[in-house]
Amino acid sequence: MGRLFGDKHPINSSQPSSPISNAYYDRLALQPLKSVPLGLGGGSLRDMLLDRDVFWIRDQVFFVASLGSAIAVFVAARLMVIPQKIFLVADAAGLATFGIAGTLVSLMVGAPWLVASFMGVMTGTMGGIFRDVLCNEPPVVFLSPLYATVSWGGSLLFIGLLHYREDVTLAAVIAGLGIFISRLLAIHYDISLPKFRFRS
Repeated sequence: MGRLFGDKHPINSSQPSSPISNAYYDRLALQPLKSVPLGLGGGSLRDMLLDRDVFWIRDQVFFVASLGSAIAVFVAARLMVIPQKIFLVADAAGLATFGIAGTLVSLMVGAPWLVASFMGVMTGTMGGIFRDVLCNEPPVVFLSPLYATVSWGGSLLFIGLLHYREDVTLAAVIAGLGIFISRLLAIHYDISLPKFRFRS
């Protein structure tokens, strides 16, 4: 237990609980919950804007999967050293998956193609923003190279492939890989858009 929860706060059942120790373990228990918005936040906002049932309330399997993944990663990170690159690769994969899924859902409910592309960006990025805000960290989407940009580009590519009668599954794979690879290349080579500056 000491290794899992940290040696600085060992559990001693012979000592009465104190407000400080209780507060610590309350915060500790909330850590996995902070990651749940990563998988659910963007899609929740999309569904509310599209005036449809929020997907994880309609089918709780998405909530169970998100919570289970968060707990698994939390426990794994406490037991072993996980390289930061693993999180970046997983984040890029999530950006691609949620971005294309959000675009497809929006098209299926009749949203115009441009709106659907932005719904895809929202689905892929807003979960991470909610997570970072809850963790009191600057949102990655505002700091990291080509985050929302590659998501929007992939969503537009997906819509374009569908317009030319491409198979939905093949179009999703091509556009998703485009987002995933572009994001990793942007991270590796530190590619970013020029910053806006007022003319002096």
